Amino acid sequence: MCEEHNIPKVYDPASVEKKWYKFWEEHRYFHAEVEEGKDAFSIVIPPPNITGQLHMGHALDNTLQDILIRWHRMMGHNTLWMPGYDHAGLATQIKVEEVIKKEEGKTRYDLGREEFLKRVWKWKEQYGDRIINQLKHLGVSCDWERKRFTMDEGCSKAVREVFCTLFEKGLIYKGTRITNWCVNCNTALSDIEVEHKDDPGHLWYINYPVVEEEGRSLMIATTRPETLPGDTAVAVNPEDPRYGDLVGKTLRLPTTDRIIPIIADSYVDTKFGTGAVKITPSHDPNDYEMGIRHNLPSIVVIGMDGIMTKEAGKYEGMTREECRKAIVADLKADGYLVKVEEHSHAVGHCQRCGHAVESQVSTQWFVKMEPLVKAAVDCVEDGRTQFVPERFTKTYTGWMDNIRDWCISRQIWWGHRIPVWYCDDCGEMSASRTDLTVCPKCGSAHIHQDEDALDTWFSSALWPFSTMGWPDKTPLLKQFYPTSVLVTGYDIIFFWVARMLIMGMEFMHEIPFDKVFIHGLVRDSQGRKMSKSLGNGIDPLEVIDKYGADTLRFMLITGNTPGNDMRFYWERVEATRNFANKIWNASRFALMNMEGYDANAKLAPYTLADKWILSRLQHTAKSVTEMLEKFEL
Repeated sequence: MCEEHNIPKVYDPASVEKKWYKFWEEHRYFHAEVEEGKDAFSIVIPPPNITGQLHMGHALDNTLQDILIRWHRMMGHNTLWMPGYDHAGLATQIKVEEVIKKEEGKTRYDLGREEFLKRVWKWKEQYGDRIINQLKHLGVSCDWERKRFTMDEGCSKAVREVFCTLFEKGLIYKGTRITNWCVNCNTALSDIEVEHKDDPGHLWYINYPVVEEEGRSLMIATTRPETLPGDTAVAVNPEDPRYGDLVGKTLRLPTTDRIIPIIADSYVDTKFGTGAVKITPSHDPNDYEMGIRHNLPSIVVIGMDGIMTKEAGKYEGMTREECRKAIVADLKADGYLVKVEEHSHAVGHCQRCGHAVESQVSTQWFVKMEPLVKAAVDCVEDGRTQFVPERFTKTYTGWMDNIRDWCISRQIWWGHRIPVWYCDDCGEMSASRTDLTVCPKCGSAHIHQDEDALDTWFSSALWPFSTMGWPDKTPLLKQFYPTSVLVTGYDIIFFWVARMLIMGMEFMHEIPFDKVFIHGLVRDSQGRKMSKSLGNGIDPLEVIDKYGADTLRFMLITGNTPGNDMRFYWERVEATRNFANKIWNASRFALMNMEGYDANAKLAPYTLADKWILSRLQHTAKSVTEMLEKFEL
């Protein structure tokens, strides 16, 4: 039947894997149609960014999903793996802006909004499928015929519906509050788009003279002297015996001609610095809250562009760094600077561009989270949705207990534009599911749409049901929602998992998935997170080209436990490649010994050896199934 020379002695994954993947696609083996009455199993892919390049995290995440999907297909279930990708608002805009600047020396403002968006769509058509093709290279068996995009017509319709419904319920509002602000990208950021890392810095100890007591000063310690012109109070802890007699008195603010009060607030940490802290409500979220509690004025001394404002006095026009040096020099010259200590502290950086983030007071759109959280917590606590491993339940509920309102507006052009129109004549503000041309209140044609776009995570929060046709009641939605499993890393439990649970419970009145299967990160051999800055990233495509997709996939899922990080070792890749070669040669040996075998011939009675082999096969199938059901892949 098979001669030895027809099967090479050494497994060549490149030729074998491409051949069979093409065969599977051509025969539509990955495609699922609705089959009523049949057990359904479904997964929605965590949508990669259209700007994305396949990395080891993608490789692990999609391998785990593929194992579950192929297993349920083998079980005969009606199995859907819904693929798609994310428009990645800020990341994509930055990418296209860089191209335009490099090729034409222009900015998006030179082109205007309409022309710039045409360029982004053109870029998306040219490069958007790159990450999809890379996933195919990995052997991923998604139902590619159903590929969705967060800005396609159906998903965009769902976004409008959700925004308008929440707006009408009073759960979306526009307000002026302190938010994270990237002075480089010129947009607001949500808390989870800010990466905190320890930066080497200093702690400056400064004396603020007490107005009522000549010769007495109150010493404060700060990591940000450049915000000093925006101070509107100094706070001490009411339980701190060192400063009890000073509460209610006032201080002369160094380098300015202002007088500020000394207040008592239990938030102050008595063990940090001197136990007395400068309060700058416009440039620190905790100071902002304290300012509200004590009715303090809020003075903006750092502009949206990172440049010191008129309110900064003689430091106006300086960058933050220039201002810091100038203020420290002035404090030293005037005798206010006591000492300087080395001090590393957590500084927020923009996840996209890496620049230090400012806390700025600005007018943004927010979602009221508190009324939406209960249902999303209840469904986890009562077991309708279960985290695997179970320990991540506490991580999820703990974060939800302390959730803040979600800032959903971004000062960017690429994305779902806020569907709100303002009337220039009567001042009416209207949210609409369709584009407006006249004011619904007074009929005026003098209206304009809000300039901001929605946070990218707003649309991906709807992913389990928007991809299946909601708000329309489609057969696909009826058959496959709620989905069976969500497979994702622990690093986006708050970015994505929490928000999908919130939106699923609010709009579908049902959980979006039964299980949340959490995996760890793939780190380098030293245990470090893979990153461009460290230069320690390993391209999965290079591993696949050299060793094959099966080798990479098998290496990624062996030797690690659910929810824990794993380390990438080239030695393990080599060992796995050798194992794949053993499987190949075992198959080759079996086929070489099937000369003359007739599949239609009457089977001889089973021998004892046959029965033993079949019993071992059944035992293995049972054991493997039990492991898969427990996510011990």
